[in-house]
Amino acid sequence: MEYVQLGRTGLKCAAVSFGGIPIQRSNAANTCAVVDALEKFGMNYIDTARGYTVSEEYLGAALEGRRDKFILATKSMSRDYESMKRDIGVSLGNLRTDYIDVYQLHNLPLKDFDQVFGPQGAYRALAEAKAEGKIGHIGATAHSVDALGKIVKEYSDRIETVMFPYNIVENQGEDVLRQAREKGMGTIAMKPLAGGNLDDWELALRYVAQAACIDISIPGMGSPEEVERNAAVELTAPLNPEELERCAAVRRALGSQFCRRCGYCAPCTVGIDIPNNFLMVNYLRKYDLADWARARYAGMAHHAGECVECGACEGRCPYELPIREMLKGVAAEFGY
Repeated sequence: MEYVQLGRTGLKCAAVSFGGIPIQRSNAANTCAVVDALEKFGMNYIDTARGYTVSEEYLGAALEGRRDKFILATKSMSRDYESMKRDIGVSLGNLRTDYIDVYQLHNLPLKDFDQVFGPQGAYRALAEAKAEGKIGHIGATAHSVDALGKIVKEYSDRIETVMFPYNIVENQGEDVLRQAREKGMGTIAMKPLAGGNLDDWELALRYVAQAACIDISIPGMGSPEEVERNAAVELTAPLNPEELERCAAVRRALGSQFCRRCGYCAPCTVGIDIPNNFLMVNYLRKYDLADWARARYAGMAHHAGECVECGACEGRCPYELPIREMLKGVAAEFGY
């Protein structure tokens, strides 16, 4: 296994490590088997989240007796001080540990920056927990390039790691991720398999590993077999011309119907969060997380079926996606 330093954190992490979202559809025994495989193959960075239902609890149980063998990261959607302070405590309890290596602000949008970094914001709770030794480093995740850019430009002194979608078909954050690295921030690729849209996992992982903007990638893995498969990838083998053409072919195939979640389609005239509607239906279709996806979709303020087909979003989409037709597909999948 190849190891790299995660920015200025000093943490030595496996270049391909573990994304914990699939653990939700698992059970305690399988989670333990997955962690056994992670230990066996040297995948030492484990990422989970408060929002991943039972993921923290199952991983905490599986890590007992070997916590020191892993770099543990989690994250919270909390935006205010009290909520984040509470979530840090819950995460510590769930994960059965007295410290978490990286605690991240989860899916930070532009509209929440003032609150998060304000006097009573979530960042204050994270900074206090770091001073107390409860967390080692503070990170943030984002899905929009604008939010990522703001983190890197204005908060690189406070945020030590950034996580952003990066894969064969999603490279919209490439320049900003390079800037993050130049500032010493650790860069983490979420969804290196594009949320399950990329079938050639070996090519996908090599593509990310050879990017000049990413330290580590965290594909979701729900079985020991997936861990073994991903661990066997020879990350340093250069992509040859035929493989580069395969990457281009994937982009051509997905380009007309694939949402990169850049956010340029916003604002929707009726308030639909268009990228997150597409994200939830992808979890429904690709991740075998039907119940979780339906619950998350139900909790959204506005749904695909509310689209009035004004077309404003399509005029702003840099990829010229047929968003109205795609939203109809989402509404058909969820029923509203």
